[in-house]
Amino acid sequence: MAVLLLGAVLLVAQPQLVPSRPTTVGTKPPGQPSQQELLRKVATLADDHLPDSVAPNGSARQLPQTIIIGVRKGGTRALLEMLSLHPDVAAAENEVHFFDWEEHYSHGLGWYLSQMPLSSPHQLTVEKTPAYFTSPKVPARVHSMNPAIRLLLILRDPSERVLSDYTQVFYNHVQKRKPYPSIEEVLVRDGRLNMDYKALNRSLYHVHMQNWLRFFPLHHIHIVDGDQLIRDPFSEIQKVERFLKLSPQIHPSNFYFNKTKGFYCLRDSGRDRCLHESKGRAHPHVDPKLLNKLHEYFHEPNKKFFELVGRTFDWH
Repeated sequence: MAVLLLGAVLLVAQPQLVPSRPTTVGTKPPGQPSQQELLRKVATLADDHLPDSVAPNGSARQLPQTIIIGVRKGGTRALLEMLSLHPDVAAAENEVHFFDWEEHYSHGLGWYLSQMPLSSPHQLTVEKTPAYFTSPKVPARVHSMNPAIRLLLILRDPSERVLSDYTQVFYNHVQKRKPYPSIEEVLVRDGRLNMDYKALNRSLYHVHMQNWLRFFPLHHIHIVDGDQLIRDPFSEIQKVERFLKLSPQIHPSNFYFNKTKGFYCLRDSGRDRCLHESKGRAHPHVDPKLLNKLHEYFHEPNKKFFELVGRTFDWH
């Protein structure tokens, strides 16, 4: 009976796309429960009736109060690992892809909840899926789940992000012993930048940010400087703590520079850990003229993004 009841509630609570101009937060048709009330019912039923949703110590699964929405190759894994140093943060281990993959989204919020880690009532649950930022349908879906959610967006110099994007795909092919074209071959077509190369579109931050700002006010989105996170992780993670209203529990002693790897690693309760070897790979050599083309291409889009968010970044 409990399973049937849970199924009925999940059917009602299944998120729906909202119109291009979302309704005012807190308003709802007369007699219809708010989305938040439905979510509480989903969480309560899941906790009470699904054996793996509650641990003996009383911890339970919660829908995320914070999502790292992107950007791909912007430093999302590093940000999540650093944020996980905080005792009041419980992070989903894998990229969930709930809001951007139809197969996952069709399972409903009950499935999404099941992907979250067990956490204590005082902890903040966080998930990260970098593809969310550039997926047009995701902002509306996130908004329909929780219009008050806090979002983290980590960005790097758009040109550097493109090169990191290429590097990841290149090494994926190398590991599978499959050929992959050079950076020049994918970036250039008929002497011009190849506008069909998806990595270029992912770096047009203003286009994707406009979509998110249709549903969320700017003060609900904290932009982490991914380039600064590489150089000085502590200063950036302090800003994240403040945005999430977390007590300052992450300290400079939690970071140390690994000369072999060439980037900062983490120290947690006497245990040292670094990101996977797939992170921080050297980019391929790029002809300076081609690199200059990239910089020129992103110059105007970057200006538009700066105006949109009221902030500048040290990008080419």
